[in-house]
Amino acid sequence: MLSTAEALATLLSAASPITGTESIPTLEALNRVLSADVISPLDVPPMNTSSMDGYAIRTDDLTTSDGNRRLPISQRIPAGHAPEALKPGTAARIFTGATVPPGADAIVMQEQTEATGNEVTILHSPAPGEWITAQGADIRSGSIILPAGTRLTPQALGLAASVGCAELQVRRRVKVAVFFTGDELTMPGEPLKPGAIYNSNRFTLRGLLENLGCDVTDYGIVPDKLDATRATLREAALAHDLILTCGGVSVGEEDHVKPAVEAEGRLSMWQIAMKPGKPLAFGAVRRAAQQAETDDAAASAETFFIGLPGNPVSSFATFLLFVRPFVLLLAGMRTVAPRALSLRADFTQKKADRRNEFLRARINAAGGLDLFPNQSSAVLTSTVWGDGLIDNPPNHAISIGETVRFIPFSELLN
Repeated sequence: MLSTAEALATLLSAASPITGTESIPTLEALNRVLSADVISPLDVPPMNTSSMDGYAIRTDDLTTSDGNRRLPISQRIPAGHAPEALKPGTAARIFTGATVPPGADAIVMQEQTEATGNEVTILHSPAPGEWITAQGADIRSGSIILPAGTRLTPQALGLAASVGCAELQVRRRVKVAVFFTGDELTMPGEPLKPGAIYNSNRFTLRGLLENLGCDVTDYGIVPDKLDATRATLREAALAHDLILTCGGVSVGEEDHVKPAVEAEGRLSMWQIAMKPGKPLAFGAVRRAAQQAETDDAAASAETFFIGLPGNPVSSFATFLLFVRPFVLLLAGMRTVAPRALSLRADFTQKKADRRNEFLRARINAAGGLDLFPNQSSAVLTSTVWGDGLIDNPPNHAISIGETVRFIPFSELLN
């Protein structure tokens, strides 16, 4: 069996960013991936601004021999208004975010002053530059503020807007076709016949794909027949970057995905030394020749294929660990590895497994990790109860108090 690292490296080595790009309004760019650097056309802030409500002064005016600290107020400067140059021996009433008047070199916050009529007494001796945010303190004109390959978070959109970007160049959405196999699968709302189960994987995997910003085409539940599976693969290959399936990738008589993909393209089947989730299929399905000339999803003559195991926790874990980084690379991201934490295990697991285990756990009030008591690949409850996965190496028993590698779901679900 391949290690998880070997399988992931093989999978990711085949992925390259899709070529289609578009310009979209910044307000609509959440979770999209930049296809070009965002370069600031201006300094931010574009002028010296006040960080406080108070008074703009010349510090030299407070060091005169007579020690006078009472200054006439020569102007009032709200944010968004252009000030006049500060007259020597005067103070300017100023508000947070307002432009510092030429000639002033410090702001005294209003709590350190006493104002009477049109005069103010300065009760504090500020250093030059105090409470002034200098022009360009945040961003310099001509600097790259968001590099290509950045996935746009709400704060990244705000940063782009802060330099006046009304539109952003992004890669088009990754187009993913998904379908599910198994005559035992039933949709919620339908009668549950003897031997049938509800198709939870459809809801989980669609949600995961939509979280990644994919353009998803759902072909639903495909009958356990070779010809039906082949026909769905051919249709899905026409205008998608990836076909994702769940179930039917083993070698049983009713597992038709493997022979269908082999007939319509190429397939590698991997046994991965991980728990939960052992079988993973990767390959590609041929596209119709004429489609490659007309559809931007058809940058090559084939569409990638990934087949996940059918057990709900297995499909969930293999998606997070393998499909997610693959899709993000297609989308144009440069860094796709999740960040892990080193946390204390507040439990003991005496039995070591020969495979790399991904244990569902959650952070407790003491900052340690509690383990879900049932780690079966069929127990979907554990994925809702947990905060993430403990990446436990093969043949390793966990002792209470030991430091383990924990990957939060917050790193894996977006």
